[in-house]
Amino acid sequence: MAHDITVSVRLDYTMRERAPVLMQIEAASLPGQTVRNPRLVVSPDVPVRAIPAHDNVGERIWLEPEAGFTVAYDATVSVTRQASVLASLVADPLPSLPPSVVEYLLPSRYCPVDTLHVTAMDQFGGMSGGMMVSSVTEWIAGHLSYVPGASHGATTALDTFLSREGVCRDYAHLLIALVRGLGIPARMVSAYAPGVTPPDFHALAEVWLQGGWHLVDATGMADPAKTVVIGVGRDAADVAFLTIFGGAELNAQSVEVGLTNHD
Repeated sequence: MAHDITVSVRLDYTMRERAPVLMQIEAASLPGQTVRNPRLVVSPDVPVRAIPAHDNVGERIWLEPEAGFTVAYDATVSVTRQASVLASLVADPLPSLPPSVVEYLLPSRYCPVDTLHVTAMDQFGGMSGGMMVSSVTEWIAGHLSYVPGASHGATTALDTFLSREGVCRDYAHLLIALVRGLGIPARMVSAYAPGVTPPDFHALAEVWLQGGWHLVDATGMADPAKTVVIGVGRDAADVAFLTIFGGAELNAQSVEVGLTNHD
């Protein structure tokens, strides 16, 4: 079954001065998801330049507004990917990993793999492959509380492990750090997904098993078969929807995601 996901994003910022802005909010064109009728309007009409995003998944856009800007993005995305049965997937031998996947075994800004390695091995070291990933995901879902405002921009996976609370990016960071510590590549995914509460840019993970990437959401809010990928990266630092290289004030932001099923 295919799922048509409608996406509508509105952003409104006031700038303190002219400054570059790097934005990544458009759905990526990928196997398993087809973007139809995309429309991106930036006001005032300033020059924009699109560049490939991390791992060539989706695009980032440069713009340089002066006093402020608004963004309207609308699209319909047909998602045909199937949710993976993780427990049936085996891990690839590390020396056989594609070169582009190796970086997702290593520590990154928000995922201190080296610090959490012993914990990961003590808790999950007796398992392997997708069964191990499933166990990590279930452990996080059972031990963390979803608490808006419980974390901030500097919160790491270790902080989340100790506090046992956070939001979607914290759940994803902890999953990624623990899984990397067990020898399975994992990366951050920014996405749109129906049913996410509150509606927003959602964060989940992808793990590399049996020769491919597979979506996993430790919050349980996003169904991989109904998830629209925006971009990927080592952690949240690589998939920020907006990075402003200067001073700015948020006036308004809204994300609306709808779902239509068809055969």
